[in-house]
Amino acid sequence: MSKNRGVVYLRPGKVEVRDIDDPKLEAPDGRRIEHGVILKVISTNICGSDQHMVRGRTTAMPGLILGHEITGEIIEKGVDVEMLQIGDIVSVPFNVACGRCRCCKSQDTGVCLTVNPARAGGAYGYVDMGGWIGGQARYVTIPYADFNLLKIPDRDKAMAKIRDLTMLSDILPTGFHGAVRAGVGVGSTVYVAGAGPVGLAAAASARILGAAVVMIGDFNKDRLAHAAKVGFEPIDLSKSDRLGDMIAEVVGSNEVDSAIDAVGFEARGHSGGEQPAIVLNQMMEITRAAGSIGIPGLYVTEDPGAVDNAAKHGNLSLRFGLGWAKAQSFHTGQTPVLKYNRQLMQAILHDRLPIADIVNAKVIPLDDAAAGYESFDHGAATKYVLDPHGEVAKAA
Repeated sequence: MSKNRGVVYLRPGKVEVRDIDDPKLEAPDGRRIEHGVILKVISTNICGSDQHMVRGRTTAMPGLILGHEITGEIIEKGVDVEMLQIGDIVSVPFNVACGRCRCCKSQDTGVCLTVNPARAGGAYGYVDMGGWIGGQARYVTIPYADFNLLKIPDRDKAMAKIRDLTMLSDILPTGFHGAVRAGVGVGSTVYVAGAGPVGLAAAASARILGAAVVMIGDFNKDRLAHAAKVGFEPIDLSKSDRLGDMIAEVVGSNEVDSAIDAVGFEARGHSGGEQPAIVLNQMMEITRAAGSIGIPGLYVTEDPGAVDNAAKHGNLSLRFGLGWAKAQSFHTGQTPVLKYNRQLMQAILHDRLPIADIVNAKVIPLDDAAAGYESFDHGAATKYVLDPHGEVAKAA
């Protein structure tokens, strides 16, 4: 094992790649875990939810090693790992899940009841999610390996499609979950709020589920141009504050069957100011009666940088009465990646879902992570994939 290096959060606006401790088969509390493995990280992605921490919009403390989107090769395993072998290439769901609690047994792995003493749900390298060390590193420990890890069956195919397969750890299942929970099906009209990577993944998911029209709204011109390039209908939110009218120009009606919020709590309104509830309120306005709204965008319980005291504690001003009156369905929360990742892997391996091109994946060395964070924070129409050992670049 070469010296481990990882992306460390230092303070709001500042991350740095530093030497970090080598991983051990240990839980955050120091207990030995024979159900775990150590991975040599092949690829690990920068996620929009990482940016919330880096911007200082969470209670993340300095020293946190970031990264929850991980694909890697098993180089060490505990004696209780039975279904996986040294050398297997695996996709890691961002959810840390035990596989044995009530929620895990019902496939609600986003809210595992045992891996985080503070609340339901665990994740790698994320604030308040159980203390599991992040995977934007050369090596990382993964617990409950037999349950959590998805083995990619053919090593050569895995490396040939690694830019696509790296999206299985989070954004593709998250976008797919948003589309499923929004009720997208054959012939649906769909609006996606946000043309970042998760919004594009949601749009791609809506398309593979059979949507007739998929619209994506954003203020970012570059992201809208890329969305149009890969086949979606761009909605330029800077042109009007009447979203329904802009939707009607595309589909002939100011309402859609399904809406997906891929923005979350740092949403901005037409005036340019931050309005954390605006996307949710717009979703209720433009979704038809008895329609569904999927909400994969992140909302937090504590936001130190919020615009008002209520929002600092996750309290948003919602027009919930409108959604109730229209008999709409809402679904929130972390995506249970294991519910979807095997099917989505098959779609990738059989050339049905070129997700890397759809989200405009760009591979950069691990040591360039800070520059990747800065570029992404400035609105780059790019999904940054970190390449800790140079294997992704070599496979390209």
